[in-house]
Amino acid sequence: MRGYFRRLVAACVDRVGIGTGLRWKLSAAIALVGALVAVALSLVVHNAARVSMLDNARDLADERVMIAQRNYELSGRLNFPNTKIDDPELPKELREKAEGGRRATYVADRPDGTPDIWAAVPLKNGHVMSLHSGFTDRSSDILEDLDQALVIGSIAVVLGGSALGVLVGGHLSRRLRKAATAANRVAKGETDVRVREAIGGVVRDETDDLASAVDAMADALRQRLEAERRVTADIAHELRTPVTGLLTAAELLPPGRPTELVLDRAKAMRTLVEDVLEVARLDSASERAELQDILLGEFVARRVAAKDPDVTVRVVHESEVTTDPRRLERVLLNLLANAARHGRPPIEVTVEGRVIRVRDHGPGFPEALLAEGPSRFRTGSADRAGRGHGLGLTIAAG
Repeated sequence: MRGYFRRLVAACVDRVGIGTGLRWKLSAAIALVGALVAVALSLVVHNAARVSMLDNARDLADERVMIAQRNYELSGRLNFPNTKIDDPELPKELREKAEGGRRATYVADRPDGTPDIWAAVPLKNGHVMSLHSGFTDRSSDILEDLDQALVIGSIAVVLGGSALGVLVGGHLSRRLRKAATAANRVAKGETDVRVREAIGGVVRDETDDLASAVDAMADALRQRLEAERRVTADIAHELRTPVTGLLTAAELLPPGRPTELVLDRAKAMRTLVEDVLEVARLDSASERAELQDILLGEFVARRVAAKDPDVTVRVVHESEVTTDPRRLERVLLNLLANAARHGRPPIEVTVEGRVIRVRDHGPGFPEALLAEGPSRFRTGSADRAGRGHGLGLTIAAG
């Protein structure tokens, strides 16, 4: 029954079409429950008051018919108002009880819903004396006043419940929005953000449990990622020395095609190790940028000319910027290498103010890469052999 009631409330709230947030849904639910409770209590109170008034009216009619019976038996005359002997309109059920020697009362409803009060008592001569009275105007007025008070009270309960729902729902909604904002900041890499501290509050509730769980999950993920980063950085660092030695030894080999292949693979391995170390530095954010003021167009033109003289450089508007030249050069060279490896010539570099654009005439980036962004060791190509290791764009994206 309880589950059915919850489903009923949820269905009513959804049918109203409230989609503006938890505050209004909670307010509507409380108002609906308050209205149902108020209506139910009003019906119970109304019926209880009506039954009590009818019982009082029946007791009063019974006392009056007893007094009328004694007066009639003493005087032989009907001198009490609304009393009759063998009234043909006397209800059948009441007549049968009186003829059986019992004093009784009976309530019958008129077509308009107003109750009629009957009382009957058997006489010593075998006849039946009855008394007929209606529901008094005063009783009807009392019921009407009671109904009016119940309606006003029900409206007050609904309005009060709605206001309470808005307050409670607003408080809960604000805490949840703060938690969502803090969780999004954590997802963007702000590791010092704590969801539990962001939502604030003194009284603990389920929102605090949720925030604590999110903080615990973020800490666990952060520790795991940090452990993986350290392992990757340690491996790359340990490989740096032997790879450098391998490249030096390969340069001492006699000229020939095998030597060229060994040198090419050794250089590719050194590039991979350097890229892995660069990504590890970016992940840990431990390396501080060495900022310098440079002319961006001149810097780009020199670096591109040293890398590939066939690349066209166009400076639309020169600009002086403050940046880390080493990191900027690394990003620029990675973009050029990516364009040369995956695109088609001619490759064009445009410098316009503080913006650098690298353009090739290839098929462009895959849709998945554009939608999800660069990811390490993923090139966006089904065939990865000889087409890079997917770290260039990751380093460029920072």
